Amino acid sequence: MSTSQEILQKRKKFVPNAIGIFNPSTAATASDSTIIDADGNELIDFAGGIGVVNAGHCPPPVVKAIADQAAKLIHCSFNVASYEVYVQLAEKLAKLFPHGDATKVMLTNSGAESVENAVKIARQYTGRQAIICFDGAFHGRSMMAMTLTSKVGYKMGCGPFAPEVYRIPFPDKYRFGKGMSDNEFADSQLQNLEIFFSTNVPQQQVAAIIIEPVQGEGGFNVVPKKYLQGLRTICSKYGILLILDEVQSGFGRTGKWAAYEHFDVTPDLSTWAKSMGSGMPIGCVIGSADIMDSCQPSTIGGTYLGNPVCCAASLATIKYMEEININALGEKVGNIVRERFNQFKTRFAAIGDVRGLGAMMAFELVKENDPFKPDAETCKKLIAYCAANGLIIINAGVNGNVVRILSPLVISEDLLNKGLDIIEEGLHKVISDEL
Repeated sequence: MSTSQEILQKRKKFVPNAIGIFNPSTAATASDSTIIDADGNELIDFAGGIGVVNAGHCPPPVVKAIADQAAKLIHCSFNVASYEVYVQLAEKLAKLFPHGDATKVMLTNSGAESVENAVKIARQYTGRQAIICFDGAFHGRSMMAMTLTSKVGYKMGCGPFAPEVYRIPFPDKYRFGKGMSDNEFADSQLQNLEIFFSTNVPQQQVAAIIIEPVQGEGGFNVVPKKYLQGLRTICSKYGILLILDEVQSGFGRTGKWAAYEHFDVTPDLSTWAKSMGSGMPIGCVIGSADIMDSCQPSTIGGTYLGNPVCCAASLATIKYMEEININALGEKVGNIVRERFNQFKTRFAAIGDVRGLGAMMAFELVKENDPFKPDAETCKKLIAYCAANGLIIINAGVNGNVVRILSPLVISEDLLNKGLDIIEEGLHKVISDEL
């Protein structure tokens, strides 16, 4: 029995089955864009820890910052004693992502915590309770975040869920906009929102609308630009806060620090995590100062929030991203992947759609070229083929039929194309039933 098989066998024995296995691989070490598994095999990483290592695995400056900080201060709780590295990171994030004239930052441990706290902040600021979210959304697995999350497979048996949460269709033009221009489709979806206020929840009771500019787990659906701009206008009109969830789309993934920069929109609050710490557990909520300061004492916070080692990792990650021009890398990787995926679409009828923003790219597998006939089985076979041939990929979409690319943005062009070649070979094998 191989070491990888032993690890997976012990995992099955000691770890709850509900903790999913997205890819049948193991990991012992990693650097840049490759993982060495427990048996010494080299794997090209197109999952990036689910969008966490935009700057690559174990960047040397980040590793050093972690070690240096751990030797000085691991924990004391920011509520007990203030430390400089937290304040430095908050200042850096406020300057990177200004939300109006004055911006404040609350650090968290994860994306789900960021979402939980953004909702609390929005409710306190507005004095309202209702939150509107979207079909296909993923915002985490804590109770409020799980309520906001759309995929029912992630929620089975976990209710009752948080009250005063309302869901509307995501503006998915691939499925619902046939025969319409982008602007016509956006206008129709915005009109539906206005109708929703009359039929489901009045606008004066809505504290916030939360949306991912590019849906992550939902399948890399990109919000139409006119729709997001219209959403900003509607929120401002009715005193509703606009929360943008950038947990998966931030820090260079779309070719900009924030995906919302592509849309010429500034949110009232935004949520972050994943690549801001190169894998260390850290996230944040960013918002305009008046909104962030509206909360009552001790209604937000926590023991580990803004851990010194995690803050040091985040500061070092952001500095390293600036040095290597992470946004240019995101644009370059995205252009290469999009071109190859579009080529795949012309060759494989099973690919119904190619979509994404920057290096947040995906293709959707369907039957009979029908967007309402997802082909999850082919997707599973493709993931298994790639894993057996040295490439880690993962799926997305509420039906698990979308192949998404979240490779480190530091990946070399040769390695990127090698991985894309494996996907192409896999499509030939899987679709022709040669597996």
